[in-house]
Amino acid sequence: MILFRYLTRETLVSMFAVSFTLLVIVMSGRLVKYLAQAAAGDLAPEVLLSIMMYRVPSFLELVLPLGMFIGILLAYGRLYVESEMTVMSACGMSTRRLSIYTLIPSFFVAAVVGYTSLVASPYGISKVQDIFQNAKNTSGLETLVAGRFRVDEKVGRVTYVERLSDDQQVMKEVFSAEPRMNKQGVLELSVTLAEQGRIAVSKEDNSRFLVLDDGYRYLGQPGEKAFQVTKFDQFAQRLKAPASNPVRHKKTDARTTKELLEGNTLEDRATLQWRVSLAILVPIIALIAQALSKTDHRRGRYVKMLPAFLIYIFYLVMLNAARDAIEKEKIPVELGMWWVHGVFFVVAMLLLFGGDLMRRLKSSKRSAA
Repeated sequence: MILFRYLTRETLVSMFAVSFTLLVIVMSGRLVKYLAQAAAGDLAPEVLLSIMMYRVPSFLELVLPLGMFIGILLAYGRLYVESEMTVMSACGMSTRRLSIYTLIPSFFVAAVVGYTSLVASPYGISKVQDIFQNAKNTSGLETLVAGRFRVDEKVGRVTYVERLSDDQQVMKEVFSAEPRMNKQGVLELSVTLAEQGRIAVSKEDNSRFLVLDDGYRYLGQPGEKAFQVTKFDQFAQRLKAPASNPVRHKKTDARTTKELLEGNTLEDRATLQWRVSLAILVPIIALIAQALSKTDHRRGRYVKMLPAFLIYIFYLVMLNAARDAIEKEKIPVELGMWWVHGVFFVVAMLLLFGGDLMRRLKSSKRSAA
């Protein structure tokens, strides 16, 4: 029991340290991407924190298994290098008992990953999709900064606002210039000046409009005398919907597990198997990590880190490929992703007990001879 607590503590401490580091790296990279989208006008800055918080579960479901994998490699590798595993083996610690000690904390981590992938992650992804589908958050005009020009490279629109109201809902002294093609195919410039403007959302179809009050609109070709001047009390312009969602997920990723169980499509079945597979993956890679952590002080504990990473990446790639194959009807749903787990479980057993089995066979042959 003392050895179990010791091994579990070493493993979990390493796992938490690695998982926290990986989570910070992943979230930092994602935050940089969102900041770039906010700077380009594709995302409102005030929703960045909400998006990152909702994305944490989907990050954890991939980070925790990798953290467990690396944690075992580092913890057991240190014990091998410092000859502690040799002492434990001399005191009766067999590979089978060590595997049991390894599986117990891995089942706990698998339960956490299972809850995250089955419950928390779909909820977070659905919330993120709601944020991006909200017209107020994706109009692109909420990113205007008072006293600065903003250029929308997608449509060539230049916008300038002298100041904003206290609630950031009304724009004062608005300037907008946008090139447009007339009926004759001639490029014209549309310049609009208004005392104030705001964003209005239609309740019928959720369409977005830029509503300007008390201003002028100039339409014509630069350098020509023929310009159309229009004075208006109120001018409304429909805003185009965003070209694409900045966050791309499969549609089924945002569906709850209950909805997937009730669904009959191949996408539902593949997504459900993927969520369950993330939990099954944890104890299998824990056994693989235990086998690959065996080393000595001359080789060091990092000698098998590269092949371990390759095995883990190959495992995830095969699971993802099996998911796509299920959706495209290339493999039956009954076979699904379970065969991938079976293959890597066999690999884990061979890495753990293959050497002992070969030595027993050789010794039996020598005895027979």
